Amino acid sequence: MMTQVETTVHYDNGYEEEYMLQEDEWDRDMLLDPAWEQQQRKTFTAWCNSHLRKAGTQIENIEEDFRNGLKLMLLLEVISGERLPKPDRGKMRFHKIANVNKALDFITSKGVKLVSIGAEETSAKEGLLLWCQRKTAPYRNVNVQNFHVSWKDGLAFCALIHRHRPDLLDYSKLNKDDPLGNLNLAFDIAEKHLDIPKMLDAEDIINTPKPDERAIMTYVSCFYHAFAGAEQAETAANRICKVLGVNQENEKMMEEYERLASELLEWIRRTTPWLENRTPEKTMAEMQRKLEDFRDYRRQHKPPKVQEKCQLEINFNTLQTKLRISNRPAFMPSEGKMVSDIASAWQGLEQAEKGYEEWLLTEIRRLERLDHLAEKFRQKATNHENWASGKELILSQKDYETATLTEIRALLRKHEAFESDLAAHQDRVEQIAAIAQELNELDYHDVAAVNQRCQSICDLWDKLGTLTQKRRESLERTDKLLETIDQLFLEFAKRSAPFNNWMEGAMEDLQDMFIVHTTEEVQSLIAAHEQFKATLPEADAERQAIMGIHSEVQKISQSYGIKANIINPYSTITIEELLNKWEKVKKLVPQRDGALQEEMARQHAHERLRRQFAAQANLIGPWIQARMEEIGRCSLEIGGALEDQMTQLKQFEHVIVAYKPNVDKLEGDHQLIQESLVFDNKHTNYTMEHIRVGWELLLTTIARTINEIETQILTRDAKGISQQQMNEFRSSFNHFDRKKNGAMETDDFRACLISMGYDLGEVEFARIMMLVDPNATGIVSFQSFIDFMTRETADTDTAEQVVASFRILATDKPYILVEELRRELPPEQAEYCIMRMPPYAGPGAPPGALDYTAFSTALYGESDL
Repeated sequence: MMTQVETTVHYDNGYEEEYMLQEDEWDRDMLLDPAWEQQQRKTFTAWCNSHLRKAGTQIENIEEDFRNGLKLMLLLEVISGERLPKPDRGKMRFHKIANVNKALDFITSKGVKLVSIGAEETSAKEGLLLWCQRKTAPYRNVNVQNFHVSWKDGLAFCALIHRHRPDLLDYSKLNKDDPLGNLNLAFDIAEKHLDIPKMLDAEDIINTPKPDERAIMTYVSCFYHAFAGAEQAETAANRICKVLGVNQENEKMMEEYERLASELLEWIRRTTPWLENRTPEKTMAEMQRKLEDFRDYRRQHKPPKVQEKCQLEINFNTLQTKLRISNRPAFMPSEGKMVSDIASAWQGLEQAEKGYEEWLLTEIRRLERLDHLAEKFRQKATNHENWASGKELILSQKDYETATLTEIRALLRKHEAFESDLAAHQDRVEQIAAIAQELNELDYHDVAAVNQRCQSICDLWDKLGTLTQKRRESLERTDKLLETIDQLFLEFAKRSAPFNNWMEGAMEDLQDMFIVHTTEEVQSLIAAHEQFKATLPEADAERQAIMGIHSEVQKISQSYGIKANIINPYSTITIEELLNKWEKVKKLVPQRDGALQEEMARQHAHERLRRQFAAQANLIGPWIQARMEEIGRCSLEIGGALEDQMTQLKQFEHVIVAYKPNVDKLEGDHQLIQESLVFDNKHTNYTMEHIRVGWELLLTTIARTINEIETQILTRDAKGISQQQMNEFRSSFNHFDRKKNGAMETDDFRACLISMGYDLGEVEFARIMMLVDPNATGIVSFQSFIDFMTRETADTDTAEQVVASFRILATDKPYILVEELRRELPPEQAEYCIMRMPPYAGPGAPPGALDYTAFSTALYGESDL
């Protein structure tokens, strides 16, 4: 259909004067033309028959057929749609006059004047002419200025038909020089397809200088009435399409919400058990893999879900706003998929996530300590087992049974030295048992092997103690046989054993592994090492003394030529062993120095990581807080337009998105700190978790605030609320939002309404509270307040309007047919209605009739389909 153009054509004054003179000449010629009266009769007869055939009758001759007044009364009933008084059925002249008078009285009762041309007829003529001008304005070669010569070429009739029914003719193929063909085409189409009887002959119009104005006007009025109904149906169809379009868009949003909600809830359902699983792994590598998986979750998997959750809430709020402003019932998601359900599930996810990373790091520290203790246990157990090797056999010997007195006494002294050595090893056995016990308490993964080895050491230790006691008892029984002793050997044995134990302890300490996390702890180890080095001169003096004893033994042995006595009978420790251990101690000291310095350097590196992280975190944390405050201030501003706020918020959003690399870099530094097993940072109060939570809250807040402004704009525009009204609403709300948390309490809301001129009684206030706080929470949100004020000040469409539109398409029937829907509506909207309309249950309906009233009321939540 061609685009309608509102156009009225005017001529200059000179042309109008010339035209009026021509009109006068035409009128004189017409009154003298005998064909004029015949054309008038023909036109009026055709017009009357166009109405009478609806009642199943017609007329042939106006004077004769209207003489008795019966068909005249019938014509008036068809035109008016009202019943006239019962006609007289007699054939007498007074019966006919009575019927004609009844018809004339009815016409007079409707305010119609039967003489001359009054202002009403002139107005109607001008209105019809203007309608014709507007409808035909876009068409070439058509210029409707009157109801006579403007129609002679037939193009104006064809333009009217094409404007409303372009399917009936192709206007582009018409020729202005073929008026006869144009007129006949228009009249034939009107009679065949538009139910407009042929009132004029094309030849009469062409051959007359000025066609009869009343005849043309009568004919054109039939086109007007034919197309007026079509335009009414088109308007009704457009209104229905608009309503259905809103519904279809809303349903798409509902389906999208359901899909996104299902996917998000499924992801939460899969992820939460993983975060709740706190079953520790057996090794450090396995626990570190868990930590890496958690990092991937925080950096890659969760951030998109945070955005999806926020977008889901935004879509839900936008949908509810659209439903509210179009008078549709609120959207109720499937069971378990409400925004509150998603928020609850998300809260469960974050509750499961809370502490998970700390647990992982604690477990890694525990496993680190376990590995350290296990290695320490292995070292001490190996040293003790090496010492205890062969001792059981020695203690089980019965060499005292064949020994001489000197040898017996020597054996006794040797046993005393062994007892001293045995007592010195008591502490080591206890250390081994303590380490094993700690490994048990820390749930070491190979604790069974540790316990078995520890039990073996303890069993042997107990056995050695028993054998030692028995051997002492045996030696003491022969003590009376002992008279002499080599004091020098005894002195060597007594001094060399403690010195040997000291060196063994020193070697263990120098080789002992350590685990530290701060420079202070390293400095403590260095201080202890320096204290140890301070004892070396004293130990060296003891070494020289023992060597002096050994030299004296050599001298005495050489003096008396006793080669056998070079071996100390009281000690298993040789001078070579002591010297070798001393050299090893001297080598271990600088090695220990190097290890401690290397650890100090590592801790300094850790401190640099701490300071690097703290420097960024101390900037990012306040930056996030500052942006939150800016967003809060922007949402409270009143003076500017909502679009200005939207622009400012979009700028904030752009700045926030551009800041994301700073947070990512901080995540990288945080990972380096974790990989270095650094667990504290005294240089900042911000942890990575603080930054993550703040960043996610910032993203969510800016998105939600933008959505709130979009919703306000949508509400304002859809409901016709002015910017000034919206600012007044926001100003009033902000004033009574005492806690500045986006909500008013009940008493504050009452005060707010009073300030806006509401005269509130308790009943009326209770009614309003049911609207703005249906769940009786005691608070009124900003959106609820805006919705209420919008309903109070804006007009809305209704189900009754949609019902009325369907009634037009159904030609006043209480039901509508499938073919009518498909004829009047676009295919998509027609099928939408056919799929959802319930069958019509009223009487007299044909099969397949649909109930458009139930369908329309269901659209607005007033009934259920």
